[in-house]
Amino acid sequence: MWVYIMASQKHGTLYVGVTNSLARRMSEHRDGHGSAFAKRYGVTRLVYAEAFDRAEEAIDQETRIKGWRRAWKIALIEKGNPDWNDLYGTVHLD
Repeated sequence: MWVYIMASQKHGTLYVGVTNSLARRMSEHRDGHGSAFAKRYGVTRLVYAEAFDRAEEAIDQETRIKGWRRAWKIALIEKGNPDWNDLYGTVHLD
């Protein structure tokens, strides 16, 4: 299971999600079928991904992150990805 954050650009619109297949989900988002929100705001860059062994842990983390202030989400992204690079081709997705 994965918790991920996507962005439209550096410091742009953020989308937080959870999935059991990051590769499939990223493909859906990039094809415009991932979510209406992501499509509407051009959220296509994978800027954060965290793997979990159990679905419950991933869902709990997603819920926590969604409840965070925007500044905390940005700090989480920048801790591991200070330049907001698109991680889509750089992380093992499944």
